[in-house]
Amino acid sequence: MADYKLIGNIAIGEDVTIGDYAIIGVPAKKFDGDNRTVIGGGSTIRSHTVIYAGNTIGKRLNTGHNTIIREGNSIGDNVSVGSNTTLEIGNRIGNNVKIHSNCIIGEYVIIEDYVWIGPSVITLATLHPPCPKYEECARKDPIVIKKNAKIGGNVTLTPGITIGENSLIGAGAVVTRDIPPNSVVVGNPARVIKTIDELDCKEPYFSRPYEWEDEIRKGTVKK
Repeated sequence: MADYKLIGNIAIGEDVTIGDYAIIGVPAKKFDGDNRTVIGGGSTIRSHTVIYAGNTIGKRLNTGHNTIIREGNSIGDNVSVGSNTTLEIGNRIGNNVKIHSNCIIGEYVIIEDYVWIGPSVITLATLHPPCPKYEECARKDPIVIKKNAKIGGNVTLTPGITIGENSLIGAGAVVTRDIPPNSVVVGNPARVIKTIDELDCKEPYFSRPYEWEDEIRKGTVKK
């Protein structure tokens, strides 16, 4: 039997696996919302994960080891949050989102459906740290990652920017301004170099990158 801890008002769906030393429902002293913790069925909470009170999480969440989910997050179905990743407070995450290991997401970031976030990505919520009003600013002008965007490893997203739908942000980029939909972006500061449709596959498995996405969602091609 796993050695984990449940605290406070918690609702956990069926067929949820919780690993050793995970803690769910940690009290959040500064959180003034609903302190109920909801985790949907079919989820896997791996060892040493810490989930604070006041989170609403959909079905089939998968966490890595040492994942931290702070208070006030709204998370959809089929979301993966990697090892050593921290979700700070108040984020809104859609369905079918993958967040790799060693990321810091927050606060009040909006991540839409089918977004893919590579390892060691950082989203910065505070324009002028350590401003005492940073939460108000982050709520008013959040980082938004639109549907189906891909964020490469070691990318930094600065406060208040929007990443357009279907865009690809290259590894190591520092994004300081809004990115149009369907863009390929690289560099520091990041700049648009082409569109998604202009990408070529290195290997001959597909005629172009990302043509497989619709087929995967239809179930005709496996991941």
